[in-house]
Order: sequence, then C-alpha cells, then structure tokens
Amino acid sequence: MEFIQQLLNQLNLNKESIWMTQVFVIVFVTLILSFFQKRTFKRLENKLISTKNPWDDLVIRAASKPLSYLIWLLGVLFAAEIVKHQSQAAIFEVIDPVRDVGVVTILIYFLLQLIKGTENILIEKQADDSDRDLDQHTVHAIGKLVRISVFITGGLILLQTLGYSISGILAFGGVGGIAIGFAAKDLLANFFGGLMIYLDRPFKVGDWIRSNDKSMEGTVENIGWRLTCIRTFDKRPLYVPNSIFNNISIENPSRMTNRRIKETMGIRYDDVSKMSIIIDQVKSMLQNHPDIDNEQTLIVNFNSFSASSVDFFIYTFTKTTEWIRYHEIKQDVLLKIVEIIENNGAEFAYPTSTVHLQSMPISEEPN
Repeated sequence: MEFIQQLLNQLNLNKESIWMTQVFVIVFVTLILSFFQKRTFKRLENKLISTKNPWDDLVIRAASKPLSYLIWLLGVLFAAEIVKHQSQAAIFEVIDPVRDVGVVTILIYFLLQLIKGTENILIEKQADDSDRDLDQHTVHAIGKLVRISVFITGGLILLQTLGYSISGILAFGGVGGIAIGFAAKDLLANFFGGLMIYLDRPFKVGDWIRSNDKSMEGTVENIGWRLTCIRTFDKRPLYVPNSIFNNISIENPSRMTNRRIKETMGIRYDDVSKMSIIIDQVKSMLQNHPDIDNEQTLIVNFNSFSASSVDFFIYTFTKTTEWIRYHEIKQDVLLKIVEIIENNGAEFAYPTSTVHLQSMPISEEPN
C-alpha cells in the first residue's frame, strides 16, 4: 500500500481520487487473485484426478471454494478499511469482527467439505470391497458426530472472537453435564451403546441376528442412537434399547462362511453287510457335489448300533450361506443318499420288535 500511495502521489491526484483509486486497485487485484486461484486449482484437480489416490483430489476440491471466499473476504474488507479512514462512519467499526467471523466460518465450511468428501470416499471403497470394516451407516454416523464437534468448536471460537468469555459457558456445561448425566443416564447409556455398535460393528443393517439371552431373533432394519429396530421373522418390529447390547451375547448368522449339514441315518441290521459300500458311495457323492465345500470338514462314518438300526452319519458344509438355497442343497443331498441306499438293495430301518417263540414238545394224551 505504501508503494501504491507513492505511485498515486506522483500522478498528482487529489485526496478523494487517491483513496478511490486504492479501492479500485485492491478490488481489481482481488479479482485477479481469485481468477488465478480458480484456474490453478482446476489444473491441479485435472492432474490429480488421474491418480489412484483419492485423498489429494479431496483436499483440492474441499479447499477450492473456501480459499476463493477467503480471498474475496480479505480483499473487500481491505478496501473497506481504506474507506473507513476517509469517511470515519460508525458502520465500519464492524470490519474487524466481520473479518474474524468470516475467517472462522470459512474454516468451518472447509472442514465440513472435507468431512463430506471423506464419507463419500469411504462409502465408495466399501462398495468396492464388501469385507471392509466400515459400512455406509457407520460412516454416516461417525460423520454426524464429527460435524457436531466441528459446529460446537466453531461456535465457541466465534463467541471468543466476538469478545464473549467462554469460560463461564464451559463451567456451566461441566456442571450441567453432571446434572444431565444423572437425570438421563439411561438415555446416555443408549447413546453410547449405539456408538459402540457403530464402532465395534457386531452387526449392521440387513444382518440376521439372534440372542438366547433375550430370546430375540430377526433382521436388523435400523440402528439409531437410542433404539435398534429388529424385524422378527413373523414381520413384527422389535425395538431394542442400544444399552441392552452391552450386556448380552449376540449371534450373527449372516456372517457365517458356510452352513452345516449334519444328519444321522439308520439301515436295517439285515443290511449291515452293505454298510461299507454305502458309506463309500455317499462320501464320493458329497466330494463330487458342486455345492459342497470340500475345503471344510467332510465326514461319513458308521456311527453306532441302535435298538432297531445300524447308523451312519454325514457331516459336511455347503458353499452357500443363503437360507433357502441351503435347504435346497440339503434336500438334494438327502435324496441322493436315499437313492444310494436303495440301489444297494438296503432299506431304512424303523422301530421294530421281534418276538421269539420257543417250540414246546407235543405231549401224548392218554387213551
């Protein structure tokens, strides 16, 4: 500004023309800086978009608009400072507070853009890799918590910037927090229970879960901050407070890697000589079945002598975990076992009783 002032003095301009020219130069320079900043960021974004790393693209996109706003804010307020020295109007006393509030607001806007972009990246990565720890609902929940933290922190900074002491607010918040904690301990327990569900992820929306501790079973429809909605298999909604999940064991069948087929079958004692070949053929059938996972345990063995049958059992796992498809595969396996038994001339046993009658000698009747 001193250089501009000397240059304007050499042009022999009057006092009013000098400060108007200064305002024009500042606004013009602001326009030029904003133009070059947008072009520079656009070129950077075009170059970085070809890379595999999405985080550098995120930083450029998140910083582009806030930096442009910051340039215009400082430029316009700088010009307003010059006008203030000439007019001495009371309205220009708000320049400093407006500058401070504007800078903090732009910073908050930048952080919010950064959080939003991070959510999108994590959701896209989760869509590409279903085995990732974070799902869409968890990402959105954590994003909400971070946004709330940004708003609260930004609000406190704004109050401090405007000259309000936040020490009293913090002290009141501490005492009030203790009182609220005692009054709403169940609500807070449910809130932190929901937070633990999002962080530990014992289940997610769409999972089939059950708990023998509370006799509940169904599909998770929604995980809220206070309640989790579970749709039971008879289509009734079950609303469970989140704090309950901190004290019970949860089984998540949706995360099974395989489903097990475990059955015991008995044939007649008269067919015990055919047991060996039946077992060999059943094992061969299971090993060649396209829906049986041969990398898992596969057992077919003569098991026991029962009261009315000789028993063998099968122990194997299907490749699918889908409930309906699993039962179709199990049905096919059992029918093939029936066919193998019948082809070997054997029969399934059923409870029978054999009565042995001892023959008695015929006594001669006296004449």
